[in-house]
Amino acid sequence: MTADGSGGGAEDSNGGGDGARPASRDGARPTSRDVARLAGVSHTAVSFVFNGRAEGNLSPATQERIRQAAARLGYRPDPVARGLRSRRTAVLGLVTDEIASSPFAGRLLRGAMEAAWSSDHLILTVDTGGDRAKEDAAVAELLDRRVDGIIYAAMSLRRVRVPEGLHHTHSVLANCLPEDGSLPAVVPAERAGGGGAARLLLDHGHRRLAVIGGLDDIASRERLRGFRDALRAEGVTVPPEWVVRTGGEISSGYEGALRLLEGAPAGQRPTGVFCYNDRVAAGVLHAAARLGIEVPAGLSVVGYDDQEHMAAFLTPPLTSVALPHRAMGETAARLLLDALATGRTPPATTRRLACPVVSRASVGPAPIR
Repeated sequence: MTADGSGGGAEDSNGGGDGARPASRDGARPTSRDVARLAGVSHTAVSFVFNGRAEGNLSPATQERIRQAAARLGYRPDPVARGLRSRRTAVLGLVTDEIASSPFAGRLLRGAMEAAWSSDHLILTVDTGGDRAKEDAAVAELLDRRVDGIIYAAMSLRRVRVPEGLHHTHSVLANCLPEDGSLPAVVPAERAGGGGAARLLLDHGHRRLAVIGGLDDIASRERLRGFRDALRAEGVTVPPEWVVRTGGEISSGYEGALRLLEGAPAGQRPTGVFCYNDRVAAGVLHAAARLGIEVPAGLSVVGYDDQEHMAAFLTPPLTSVALPHRAMGETAARLLLDALATGRTPPATTRRLACPVVSRASVGPAPIR
């Protein structure tokens, strides 16, 4: 007898699945045996369909009949029983420093959750507030709950101490780099993003360019490095006094822009500004408005992050280099899912994801002066 009952009459045992709903136990959750009775097949055939072993064992028509019977009954495989058989829980852990409680990087969480969901996995998230002891405890708790793998995600790009326990399961870092180089990481291609901002301004004829905002961190250094690389290729340099490191907030952009623009004759000030992030760019726009400098006719402004609910709603709408938060979450989850499928640990390499320029109205042709 084959798994679908051919040769033994199993497909015909209930009249070939004539649509009569089998007697059910009041309030009881439907079982795979209920599905088998309704579909007129063996219990083994139902097991094959819901454990991914149907191909080569069951005909397409039989597989479809089983799925239709399951849908009619509202049957879903028991994840606990399935986990006991496979020694997996179909749950991934995600430990963050503060992403889950922040509005800035929610796309990373959504990307990871949707990638996991598409492969019948859930994400269990723990936000530690950056407390190292809580990070270690969170990882230990997830391991105790037998998650299939763990993503560690950071709010801002930085090098991190690998929390204790991450080496005891499949683990991937997102938006951060391991201090010891021991785990795979998925991060933005920050240097290339800075280069993209420079090329956009160059393509619009700008040659007097400035940089405003930034911190003493990896992202600031890489963005400026890429910006200067692209300018250097065209024989353009940024004067040292036009690189204004004021921080990462709106007030930082406002202060930096006033320092560069206030009192400077139109022919002796920058015509384009590359900002550390969108908050800094918002401050630059505010300062330009106060000084009577029209954007983009008198000054073009490029931000970084393409921050949700902000960049597109500034006046004018802000051109920005987009951080690939969603893609980082998706890629990190896919690395774990691939490791589970193949049984091979992902190599401890760094994957850098593109940071595309999103063009809006804050960039225009360089003024002719």
